[in-house]
Amino acid sequence: MLSILGPETQLCDRVSRREILKIGALGLGGLTLPQLLQAESNSGQSKRQKAVIMIYMCGAPSHQDMYDLKMDAPSEIRGEFRPVNTQVPGFQICEHLPKLGKIADKIIPLRSVHGSPNGAHDSFICYTGRTTRNQPAGGWPAIGSVVSKLQGPANPAVPPFVGLSPDARHPPYGSPGLPGFLGVSHAAFRPSGPARKNMVLNGIDATRLDDRKQLLASFDQFKREADSSGSMVGMDDMNEQVFNILTSNRLVNALDLSQEDPATRARYGKGDPKNFGDGAPRNLEHFLMARRLVEAGARIVTLNFGRWDFHSNNFSGLKNTHLPLFDQGLATLIEDLHERGMADDVAVVAWGEFGRTPKINKDAGRDHWPAVGGGLLAGGGFKTGQVIGSTDRLGAQIADRPIHFGEVFATLYHHLGIDYTAASIQDLSGRPHYLVDNYSPMPEVI
Repeated sequence: MLSILGPETQLCDRVSRREILKIGALGLGGLTLPQLLQAESNSGQSKRQKAVIMIYMCGAPSHQDMYDLKMDAPSEIRGEFRPVNTQVPGFQICEHLPKLGKIADKIIPLRSVHGSPNGAHDSFICYTGRTTRNQPAGGWPAIGSVVSKLQGPANPAVPPFVGLSPDARHPPYGSPGLPGFLGVSHAAFRPSGPARKNMVLNGIDATRLDDRKQLLASFDQFKREADSSGSMVGMDDMNEQVFNILTSNRLVNALDLSQEDPATRARYGKGDPKNFGDGAPRNLEHFLMARRLVEAGARIVTLNFGRWDFHSNNFSGLKNTHLPLFDQGLATLIEDLHERGMADDVAVVAWGEFGRTPKINKDAGRDHWPAVGGGLLAGGGFKTGQVIGSTDRLGAQIADRPIHFGEVFATLYHHLGIDYTAASIQDLSGRPHYLVDNYSPMPEVI
């Protein structure tokens, strides 16, 4: 047995910390621990943070007017939009989505999404992958809350789950995803909603706010005193998160778009920050803010876009108020992630709660159709440039490869590095629940 006696500072086996590093260097080709960690980082072996940006298209868009156009159907089915070819063979997209068409190799249209139990408007299934039926006490938590519970913050100054949506007149349209039985400490941080007050420091006058250096110095001193006294241990999860946010400018900087390159801001555009009817805004700056938030350390960012419930004037509504802005915001986000080297680490999903009727009604609209809807995936290191699933000639029923919401959630958990087959969360009674119900990640994309 090798026995190396250390000097005064020794571990329990009488080997000093310095000698352990020396011994380690002997077995590592002369590398010291810092050099080893640097080599690991340079080789890409260190684990990179994964994130998800989820766009909830409030009110359910008509996928047959976006990326599943039915040109062989009768006129009362196919509508007035025309498809255009993309660089992906066999994939055509609506003429009013030209930017997404140009990056068809970077997206995955899903043409056969199902799982909505009825035609009731609710963001619940988009955020949980489950229906509202037979819920445990407290309700199923959204993906952001699940990830907050299982993985916690990637950076203590940035909430793991951020929701970019103001309240809406129809509450589900303004929901970022609810924490359910996991409780408020795992709820979404909402800079546009009720949590905004948590970013305000009471008792600090304008003079001190103007002196950023003095303000940050006082925060640092306060945090050191709190840590040394052990008071941080006594804080509950929510207060600790607020404390960490207030003692760092990381989150504030991520939300401050004035710090972004003006050319990038112009590329995303502004959109319309006002709520559309009883729905959400068509705010293109939210797409940019979502990218900045995941860069800063957020794991899940949800944003709610528009109100796609066009029971009347479907085509003028889509053409004049929704498709051009959605096309610009989503395509720019996807391109931006690729250009910044983030496309493998950040998964993007955009969808609504169900589909729309194949037949156009007397008011030139499409009604609710829970039998089949659509969605779109991008990033995540997924195998993009393919279309998954199909519907029949009328767009009424799934013809090939049904895709349940739960499958997409299993895919997202897999991307995040969470073992969905083993990980569980406990409800209010202490009963454990798996994250998805008998679904596996989509083999076509991973």
